Amino acid sequence: MTSGPRRKPEDLRSARWFNADDLRSFGHRSRVLQMGYDYQDFMGKPVVAILNTWSDMNQCHSHFRHRVEDVKRGVLQAGGFPVELPALSLSESAVKPTTMLYRNMLAMETEEQLRSHPVDGAVLMGGCDKTTPGLVMGAISAGLPMIYLPAGPMLRGNWRGQTLGSGSDAWKYWDERRAGNISETQWGEMEKGIARSYGHCMTMGTASTMTAIAEALGLCLPGASSIPAADANHIRMSASCGRRIVEMIWEDLTPDKILTPQAFDNANTIAMATGCSTNAIIHLIAMARRAGVDLDLDDLDEKSRHTPVIANIRPVGTNYLMEDFFYAGGLSALMNRLGDRLNRDCLTVTGRTLGETIEGAEVYNDDVIRPLDNPVYAEGSLAVLRGNLAPDGAVIKPATCAEAFLVHEGPAFVFDSYPELKAKTDDENWDIPPDAVLVLRNAGPQGGPGMPEWGMLPMPKALLKKGHRDMVRLSDARMSGTSYGACILHVSPEAHVGGPLALLRNGDTVRLDVPNRRLDMLVPDEEIAARKAAWVQPEKRFERGYGWMFSRHILQADKGCDFDFLETSFGAPVGEPDIY
Repeated sequence: MTSGPRRKPEDLRSARWFNADDLRSFGHRSRVLQMGYDYQDFMGKPVVAILNTWSDMNQCHSHFRHRVEDVKRGVLQAGGFPVELPALSLSESAVKPTTMLYRNMLAMETEEQLRSHPVDGAVLMGGCDKTTPGLVMGAISAGLPMIYLPAGPMLRGNWRGQTLGSGSDAWKYWDERRAGNISETQWGEMEKGIARSYGHCMTMGTASTMTAIAEALGLCLPGASSIPAADANHIRMSASCGRRIVEMIWEDLTPDKILTPQAFDNANTIAMATGCSTNAIIHLIAMARRAGVDLDLDDLDEKSRHTPVIANIRPVGTNYLMEDFFYAGGLSALMNRLGDRLNRDCLTVTGRTLGETIEGAEVYNDDVIRPLDNPVYAEGSLAVLRGNLAPDGAVIKPATCAEAFLVHEGPAFVFDSYPELKAKTDDENWDIPPDAVLVLRNAGPQGGPGMPEWGMLPMPKALLKKGHRDMVRLSDARMSGTSYGACILHVSPEAHVGGPLALLRNGDTVRLDVPNRRLDMLVPDEEIAARKAAWVQPEKRFERGYGWMFSRHILQADKGCDFDFLETSFGAPVGEPDIY
């Protein structure tokens, strides 16, 4: 456990609000009493903020209304005082144009909720894609003791005896329906069978990726990220989070003691070994920069080159989902199997090292969690590309695309808007060759706006009907972590700010070379320069409101898409609020 003197009641941050013999503290105490509490409920006790991202529009978190009570029970058992603070609820499937537009809003809200209230530490309740990085980024900046409670994956989907994975099988069978192989009746049956319980996507999409990363960073209780949302273990884990945060407050175990460069190196390793979402790159960089840790695209690519994928979970894997992963031993077992590839002496929220928390964790199914010498994919999940189309980087997930596309040349078919692209790909008579490179631009951080998950561009119906199910696709957008295929994403700088993607024209040859990490348009430099000189900046997306602020301060994908003024390097840390 952590060493050092335990804090005393008078050392608690909340004591600034409650302990003084003055008019202002009189007001603070009387207002707590107004709610029916008594002095013994809160005086001299750690006040625990429970940031709950529940809402009626967030199906991934629909159980949080109940789980928050379990967290409160744990806090009370440990002698703390729990206070629930609602936080922005970002439903990946409901919020448009994309939850990525609002990740930083959640981070800002988290930071300011914790800083402005009389709280000593926090339990962060999240899971749906952007809630994990948003909550963690804000809590890092706030600097108070915190523990992350993952929502947990939903149960396996089922249709006519077949196991369905959220997202991954939706894309697969939608293509079959567009090809005329799935009836409307069958499609309706799938709608009712693919998402059968509360919880986030049960594939290794962005949600499962980010909760695994949170655990690898040391921010979760051991094994917490693997527990299915509907499992009774999830209830017990929630109460344990409540008990543990109280002790963390007494121990003054703050994020800066956990989130070291070595912890982020562990998170990078786990991302690659689990067959992570492409979105992991953006969020991991953003969280690291909040923690003052230097992590960039080259670090991620280097880790990928030497880390095999050993989690046999869709979309990289073929047969299994997160429920199977939990039964096979979960993330603790996978981390233990990685051996000395992890920095085992990193501190975790348990007060113990990572090595201590995973010691003895066993794998119960070697096909779900593969041995290192029998991986699902020999290298890590992702690859970072550079070239004259993406001087600041682009991302591809080679573990989910056919080997034939890893080195590819083809003519570009370029679209400047999604409606234009969709209309053309639905044209059964479109004469597009299978070696074409389908391009969507102006869908990045500024252009989207918010970098929507449009990057798994729809396959042209004309090619689907000829039996094709993949092609090279290129965009400055993101794609769902449940997606797959030869999709090149996060092209940086994006087209909307004048990146080279804005200069690509129909018929230009695009060359992709994943082994050599290259992405280029085969256009002479002088021609590219002439196009750049003639390029016209698109109209601004916002003239007021949050979107206006977003457009002025959002960083590009290779920098994590944080707001520039929120990064640790932007200015001095914010002090405690004045109380007069």
